[in-house]
Amino acid sequence: MVFDIDMIKSVYAAFPKRIAAARKAVGRPLTLTEKILYAHLSEGEATKGYERGGSYVDFKPDRVAMQDATAQMALLQFMQAGRSQVAVPSTVHCDHLIQAEVGATKDLAKAKDKNREVYDFLSSVSNKYGLGFWKPGAGIIHQVVLENYAFPGGMMIGTDSHTPNAGGLGMVAIGVGGADACDVMAGLPWELKFPKLIGVKLTGKLSGWTAAKDVILKVAGILTVKGGTGCIVEYFGEGARSLSATGKGTICNMGAEIGATTSIFGYDEKSEAYLRGTDRSEIADLANEISEHLTGDDEVYASPGEYFDEIIEINLSELEPHINGPFTPDLAWPLSKFAAAVRENNWPQKLEVGLIGSCTNSSYEDISRAASLAQQAVDKKLKAKSEYTITPGSEQVRYTVERDGFLGVFENMGGVVLANACGPCIGQWARHGAEKQEKNSIITSFNRNFAKRADGNPNTHSFVASPEIVTAMAIAGDLTFNPQTDTLTNEEGKQVKLEEPAGLELPTKGFAVEDAGYQAPAADGSSVEVKVAPDSDRLQLLEPFLPWEGTDLKGLKLLIKAKGKCTTDHISMAGPWLRFRGHLDNISNNLLIGAVNFFTEETNKVKNQLDGTYGEVPAVQRQYKLHNIGSIVVGDENYGEGSSREHAAMEPRFLGVRAILVKSFARIHETNLKKQGMLALTFDNPADYDLVQEDDSIDIVGLDSFSPGKALTVVLHHSDGSTNEIKVNHTYNEGQIKWFQAGSALNLVKENAI
Repeated sequence: MVFDIDMIKSVYAAFPKRIAAARKAVGRPLTLTEKILYAHLSEGEATKGYERGGSYVDFKPDRVAMQDATAQMALLQFMQAGRSQVAVPSTVHCDHLIQAEVGATKDLAKAKDKNREVYDFLSSVSNKYGLGFWKPGAGIIHQVVLENYAFPGGMMIGTDSHTPNAGGLGMVAIGVGGADACDVMAGLPWELKFPKLIGVKLTGKLSGWTAAKDVILKVAGILTVKGGTGCIVEYFGEGARSLSATGKGTICNMGAEIGATTSIFGYDEKSEAYLRGTDRSEIADLANEISEHLTGDDEVYASPGEYFDEIIEINLSELEPHINGPFTPDLAWPLSKFAAAVRENNWPQKLEVGLIGSCTNSSYEDISRAASLAQQAVDKKLKAKSEYTITPGSEQVRYTVERDGFLGVFENMGGVVLANACGPCIGQWARHGAEKQEKNSIITSFNRNFAKRADGNPNTHSFVASPEIVTAMAIAGDLTFNPQTDTLTNEEGKQVKLEEPAGLELPTKGFAVEDAGYQAPAADGSSVEVKVAPDSDRLQLLEPFLPWEGTDLKGLKLLIKAKGKCTTDHISMAGPWLRFRGHLDNISNNLLIGAVNFFTEETNKVKNQLDGTYGEVPAVQRQYKLHNIGSIVVGDENYGEGSSREHAAMEPRFLGVRAILVKSFARIHETNLKKQGMLALTFDNPADYDLVQEDDSIDIVGLDSFSPGKALTVVLHHSDGSTNEIKVNHTYNEGQIKWFQAGSALNLVKENAI
C-alpha cells in the first residue's frame, strides 16, 4: 500500500524548479541536505541564501509522526489549537508503552489491558482529527515509517529523537517536541536554525563481522555526544552506495547520539530496491524521474571540503566492528581493543544479557544476519550462555522472519522473542533482579546506554554494538570474547569457531503480513467524541500556562545545581513513568529525580530554602509553587541530551521553574523549553557556574528589553549578603520572544486563531 501518493507527487513536481531557484539564490552547487531544505521553505521558491548556524528559517514539512508516549501530550495540545483536521499527513504509533517481561504474546496482551485508556484516547483522537493510527503490536515507529512513509527528498518531523531513521531513504527527518508537531499539524510553518553540514565520505565496502552499525559507532567516537549539535550529517561516496537502505537507516537513527539535527543518505539503487521490496514501486518510479535532484551535486562530492563545514572519511574495507560504552554511546572501542578495556576498567566480564532489535537494528537484514550466527550455535552444539532477546521492528518484519524460520532458530538457541515494540530500549523492561542493583553487564543493538535507562539499575554496564556482535557475545557469555579470533568450547568439549555472519538485505520471497496493525481515520471525524475522564491518573486535559508578567524575574530560588551529564532521562525518566505521559501533574513527580545535586553528590535530594530541610526535587518545587515563588535550575554542558521528550520542559514549567541556566544545551531540549515559555539561558563565561551557591536567591534582569542577540543579567544573592552579577546569553529570535511573553508557543497559536 502506498500512503499519501498525491502529496509525494506534488512534492516531486515542485522539486526541479525549487532546486533551480535555490541554486541561483545560493550561487553554487548544492548538497543533498540543502536541496531538500530549500525545497521545503515555507515561503516557496528561495529568493536568498541562508546562513548556516545563524539564520532561523521557516519550513513546511510533508508529514508528522508521533509515538504513543509523546503523542498523548502533542495531541492534548493540538486539541486546543481549534482545528477540525490535521493540516499534513500525520500518524500515531503505539510502541513505547509495552513492557517486556516474559515474551511477545503475554506482554502485548498485558499492555493492551493496562494501557487501554490511553490507546482508546489515541485511537479516538486520531479518528476525529484525521491521523493514521498504528495499533499496539504493529511495530516501532521508525521501522514502520521506513517501511510505509519515508520517501526520498521528503521532509518530516517526529516526536521522537530517532526520527532521523528515515534518512536511510533520503528524507530530512527531524526529532522535535510535541509543541512543534502541534504547530505543523495546525498548518503553521516549522522553524529551525539553518543547520551546519558535516559530510561523511564512505569508501570501500563492509565485509566479515563489520556492519552498518559500526559506521555510526565509529562516528560517535569521533564527534562525541555533542559534536553534531546544530548540524545535519550527510553521507556520500561509493561506500554509502554499497549499504542497504535499512543499514543506512541504522546509521541515521543513531545520529541522534551525536546531537545531530538529522542524518541523510542520497537516493540510489539500494533505496530503489527497498521501495520496491516494500510495495512502493510507484514511489521508486517517481524518484527515478528526478533522481539527479535526490543526491548532492557532482561538484559537491568531488570537492567536499568546499561545501561542508566539516569532513570525516571512513574506509569501510578497513573499519573494525565496534562496541561503545558503558554509560554513554560515544565511548567507542574497536573490537580488537575491547577485551583489554574490559579488564583495565574492571567492567563486569560476565555478560548477563544480549538484546537485539529496537528501532535502530530490527530490519530483515539485521535479523537474518544474527540468525545465521544463532544457527551456527545450534549446529556447533553451543548454547547461549547469556540471556538473549529479539525485538522485531514491525509486524511485517516479524511475520516475514517467522515465515522464513529465523525466529525458530533463535528459540533453538535459547532466545526469547519480545513484542514489536521499544521494550528494554526505552526502559520498558521488567528485568528480574534489577531491583538488587547489582553490578553487571549487558550488550544491546540499541542506540542509547545511559545509566539506569534499560532496567533502572545504575550499576548495569550497558554496551552498544551490532546485532551480529551482540549475538556472538551472548553465545560466549563473556565480554572479552572476540569472535574474529577466539574459539568457544561446545557441549562436547570441542573448540569451535564462529564463522562470519551472512544475511539478506531483503527477503527473497518478499515481505508478508496478515495484519500490519493499521487503522485508517474516520472519513468524517466531526461526530467522534474524545473522552478524558476527569478522575483519570493517565490523562489530563491541559490548562494554558500563564503569560509573562511583564517584569524582571526576582527572588527566584535555586531548585538544583545539576552536576555533570543531565540528559532527558535524568530530567524526566522513562520506564515506569511512561504511563503518566498524558497526565502532566502526575508525571511532574519525576522532575529531575535522576539529576546529581552538585552540593550533596546525591540524586533527588535538594535543599528547601523555605525551611532549610532537604527533600525530593519535585516535592521541594511544589512547595515553592504553593508559595508563588519561582525557581531556577542550573546545569552543566549539553543539558537535555537524549530524547525529544518535551515533558522534560513541560514539567518544570508546570511546577513553576522559570529559567534553566546551563553551560550549553542539546538542540531539541532548548527548543522545547522555548516552546513552553521557559527561559533557556547559557553562561557567557562557563566558569560562572562555580559561583552559584546552594542558598542563592536569583534575579534575572533585562527582560523589559528582551531582544535577539542581547544578553541578560543574572544576579546571585548569596546567603552571606554578597552578590555576583553574571552575563548570560540566549538564542531567542523575535518570534520565540513572543512565545515567552505569551506564556507558551501554543498560547500564541490560540491567540492568532481567534
